Amino acid sequence: MSAYKVIEIIGSSPDGWEAAAKNAILEAAQSIRHLRVAEINRLDVHLSDDGQILEYRARLKVSMKHEAG
Repeated sequence: MSAYKVIEIIGSSPDGWEAAAKNAILEAAQSIRHLRVAEINRLDVHLSDDGQILEYRARLKVSMKHEAG
């Protein structure tokens, strides 16, 4: 039987939402082991004062296998 932990992470990119989500996963994978599933919960953008898109952001819920101990 397995148990999983779920955390929320946010990634960003000037290149689009897909790149933002990928950046979040790659960054999380550097310090979290056994990543299993990522679910995109929210997409938004950071805008300049004149309405230009500066940055795309993706908020994800990521599950990882829980390790005893």
